[in-house]
Amino acid sequence: MRRMTRRSAAGLIGLASLAPAIIRPAHAQQKMLAIGMTLPLTGTLALQAGQVRDAVLYAISEANEKGGVAGYQFRDLSFDDASPTTGQYDPALAATNARKLLQDSAVIAAVGPLNSGSAKAVSPIYSQGGMATISGSATNPDLTDPKFAQVYHPAGPLIFFRTVTTDAYQGPNLANYFAEKLNVKKVVVLDDGGAYGVGMADAFAAQAKKKGMAVLIRDRLDPLNANYTAVLTRAKSLGTQALYYGGDPAAGTKVVKQSYDILPDIVKGGGDGVHTPDMLTGGGIPAIQGWYATSAAAHVLDEPQVRPWVERFIAKTGKQPADYSFTYYDATQVIFDAIARVAKSGKPMNRANVRGAIETVSLDTLQGHISFDANGDMTSKVVSIFQVQYDNKASMGDVVHQFKYIGVAPEV
Repeated sequence: MRRMTRRSAAGLIGLASLAPAIIRPAHAQQKMLAIGMTLPLTGTLALQAGQVRDAVLYAISEANEKGGVAGYQFRDLSFDDASPTTGQYDPALAATNARKLLQDSAVIAAVGPLNSGSAKAVSPIYSQGGMATISGSATNPDLTDPKFAQVYHPAGPLIFFRTVTTDAYQGPNLANYFAEKLNVKKVVVLDDGGAYGVGMADAFAAQAKKKGMAVLIRDRLDPLNANYTAVLTRAKSLGTQALYYGGDPAAGTKVVKQSYDILPDIVKGGGDGVHTPDMLTGGGIPAIQGWYATSAAAHVLDEPQVRPWVERFIAKTGKQPADYSFTYYDATQVIFDAIARVAKSGKPMNRANVRGAIETVSLDTLQGHISFDANGDMTSKVVSIFQVQYDNKASMGDVVHQFKYIGVAPEV
């Protein structure tokens, strides 16, 4: 997913050609910069997208209340990339939104997208516009693989960064857990056909084979189909001990419900697409009870040093942060840090200089120390494992209380 709430979009502006990379100097009384976002604010991923947008908005509010950064105040510019027809995230809409963000000269950098498919769509557009984006959840390895540099940053410099690790670790590390801790010998691996889901499932399946597991079925599901009982019934006939699902809740909630009816007692799990409020509410109890899920970041929510921040966040927003609240808050902090360093250097405050400063970040954040390797990936590769253990005192979509933290996944 892997997989960190979703709402109506704000402030639509007209489509035009890509805006110049340089931000024109602001008047002294109007030193305002914007952080751009394209997220599935409606539809099947709305709860998760809303959570991460809340984290970004909190970071912006917090910075403004402290007087801004290097004399600049901030606003957000957010667009919805969920299809009104299917309710799923739509890479084509994300691409349109990226062009809109570039057209607003105040947008200095972007945060997101939530999904790897959307990230693949927006990256070449941001590259042509010279603007960086930092995702706290898009985990497909291709986005930062040097083999695909001409695809995702054709203009040259890195523009896509992330404050999570990738599916090259998330999928395999859970395969290690299935083999080493749960003694799984036979597994069925399914995905939802999206860039994220396919990458997760492929990585899991490859490592499962290395760990001696038999991958009985490797199949793809159409999120628009209602019935997956044929593949699940076949899995039962083959005597599978486990099911791994790579993908988002659109198909995932149906997998949860139908696998409970057909394969109630086997081990089940997936990536951070499972570790979402939408999967909890869509799958429901008892079907989703016991499912494992990963997060492509360290679990810091329960750390004593983070508690004061959590309390401030709840007091300000009235909401409980989740694991990807931290990755998106930290992504925004990386942008602020870059702006501060550009200002201190005396260089013009433009997209190119902020992008360059992001590339060389070395910053202590809520997650820990953040720096990027030569490809724009986090140097930290921690993957966290959770399991659904239903708490009837919490709401069904409460990721924090319905998922119990199991620990750090065994590394490849």
